[in-house]
Amino acid sequence: MKPISPVNVSVVQDAPVLFHLSQTIEKIGDLTQKAACQNTDLVLFPEAFIPAYPRGLGFGMVVGNRKEIGRELWLKYWENSISLESDEVKQLCKIARQNSVFLSVGIIEKDQTSENTLYCSQIYINKTGTVAGIHRKLKPTGSERLIWGEGDGSTLTVVNTEFGKVGGLICWENYMPLARMAIYGKGVQIYLAPTADSRDNWQATLKHIACEGRCFVLGCNQYVTKSMYPEELPMIDELSQMDEQMCRGGSAIISPQGEVLAGPLFDEAGILRAELDLNQIAKAKLDFDVTGHYARPDIFQLKVNESSWKTVRYQTDLNDIYNT
Repeated sequence: MKPISPVNVSVVQDAPVLFHLSQTIEKIGDLTQKAACQNTDLVLFPEAFIPAYPRGLGFGMVVGNRKEIGRELWLKYWENSISLESDEVKQLCKIARQNSVFLSVGIIEKDQTSENTLYCSQIYINKTGTVAGIHRKLKPTGSERLIWGEGDGSTLTVVNTEFGKVGGLICWENYMPLARMAIYGKGVQIYLAPTADSRDNWQATLKHIACEGRCFVLGCNQYVTKSMYPEELPMIDELSQMDEQMCRGGSAIISPQGEVLAGPLFDEAGILRAELDLNQIAKAKLDFDVTGHYARPDIFQLKVNESSWKTVRYQTDLNDIYNT
């Protein structure tokens, strides 16, 4: 079935109520309602919007040593992160359903088994208020590796919707050529690129993905100031030498040929909107289709392992045990 076109999309550039789960959920509800007031089909929130991207905080860790106060900060972060089976996810589903939007939010996700490992994830919720998919960041960047686990290939998610195929990658995953190719291979049409990178050259990355994948790209970042951090937060003194503006944003919406449709938005909170004509994708692929006529499968092939990797696997059949 041909997707509905045009598609109205909204990109939210704002900050959560940092390190406060319930108040952030309420803010998402308010911002989604605001974004959905003009017949919006899809609303995108930035990376790690629940409960925060903990920019500037080291969690008391250096090579060879961890401080107790850093563990206290970690506990605060963990307590305000989210499980996929939680009432908070049900609230997000209700927000999507009430506003009749496809909702994607950056969350810090508690591992389903241990609940003590955290993942930087992007949740996809469809208009009927059901979870359509989850993507876990494959490779946390730099010091993010101290606080987030690594996702596996089972969450390289592209979701079929009535208005096209929606998927993407988080922040510097978008610098991983093979990860991008895995998403292109699933026919993504609306590529979500939530991030914490507010540098000017990130705009070149968004345009490159659009031109390479011949897809619409929605870049989405937070706008955060130092005064938004709770004063009682453990290790808050680490931020004393930093600028008041912690993240300047840079959200943008890009066409399949690299044209800027909205943004980039810097130095303030706001909502970007654009109307996407999906026919532009077919037009753009006249002369370049990265997984089609411009590919050379006789020379290059990508093998993607989409298995879910478990640390402990239980088997009750003795024949299975002895034959393993």
